[in-house]
Amino acid sequence: MVYASEYADDFRDSVGFGWEERPLPRHTWSKFLEAKRKELQRLNGAYKNTLKNANVELMEGFGRIVDPHTVDVNGKKYTTKHILVAVGGKATKLSIPGADLCITSDEALELPSRPNKITILGGGYIALEFGGIFQRFGSDVHSVFRQQLPLRGFDEEVRKFAFEQYQAAGLNMHPGYSPVEVKKQENGLLTCVVEDKQGSRLEITDNDYVMMATGRTPKVANLGLEEVGVQLGKKGQIVVNEYSRTTVPNIWAVGDVTDRINLTPVALMEGMALAKTIALDQPTKPDYNCVPSAVFSNPNIATVGLTEEQAVEKYGDVDIYASSFRPMRNTISGNAIRAFMKLVVDPATDKVLGAHMVGDDSAEIMQGFAVAVKMGVTKAQLDSVVGIHPSSAEEFVTLRSATRKVRQKEQAAVAA
Repeated sequence: MVYASEYADDFRDSVGFGWEERPLPRHTWSKFLEAKRKELQRLNGAYKNTLKNANVELMEGFGRIVDPHTVDVNGKKYTTKHILVAVGGKATKLSIPGADLCITSDEALELPSRPNKITILGGGYIALEFGGIFQRFGSDVHSVFRQQLPLRGFDEEVRKFAFEQYQAAGLNMHPGYSPVEVKKQENGLLTCVVEDKQGSRLEITDNDYVMMATGRTPKVANLGLEEVGVQLGKKGQIVVNEYSRTTVPNIWAVGDVTDRINLTPVALMEGMALAKTIALDQPTKPDYNCVPSAVFSNPNIATVGLTEEQAVEKYGDVDIYASSFRPMRNTISGNAIRAFMKLVVDPATDKVLGAHMVGDDSAEIMQGFAVAVKMGVTKAQLDSVVGIHPSSAEEFVTLRSATRKVRQKEQAAVAA
């Protein structure tokens, strides 16, 4: 869906490069959905073939753990030495009047047509990704979240910059508001009522859909976990030790159901570590050091390592190297969206503690820099690298002067 929506910007941007200006070509939503489903079927078939080629027997059905060595699948019992739970999570809804009128990301993936107007509740990456998708497709998108900035947990400077770019891209942002009620209008459309901390209310009317992107919970219902002694946490997550073992020695769990770092590549990494532990008898812990991540919003965001706030808390003194600019493609096309790049460096060792980017191709660029950051690259080593010109990526190896230097002693003196 992200790929499909990006073409709208490409068509508009092409005019600045001399292509004939004309109305956007007509997009057929049903044709796109058909192509998407076809690709998902192909991927599912490829995964099944991978299992088959590895001599893995696939049993499709609802599984429930009967005892520490037995799983019931659609009434048939299977015994095993080890049991691995990797069922993931599910989208949740807020308990407000009219919640039943709302959709989640599950339904958003299969809407029968493009919404003319949609309000998206939540300030996390799922909310912002769908916001960018629908906005590029031409929908009137309203984004509602409780905090003053979206993307809690990301670098504060990145959050501020992204917020500004989301607005420049055309998202209607409503920070500081919480949803109160969703109600159906006489014409069948929806009104979303939101309220700020002072009690002031705002009604966002005429929505085709109101989407709740307000969190996910582990999908553990009716699996028989607690009955066999598997401990669950406060959020319903399966509690595991550093080797992904549950409180029942031969039952293991990986992925979102454990609520550690809820990203697909992390689940894969946890699974590989567990395979070594069980199949090869090589006890292996999942490695969560410098896990890169991306938000496929408009614009993209990618990050690896520590935020500035985390680095200051852990190290005290940090040097910040940052740059904001309009990429060449945008200056020629007239696109207003800017890019932002940031390095967080430990001045005592010159080690790069974190790298952050907002802009096109952030994920592609950050995957490469994630290797360097995880291997302990220093700022001097980055400076020694020749940039690829013209590219946005070269900015990371040409940030020569510190934008600011945060010193713990100076802060302490000011506080005193």
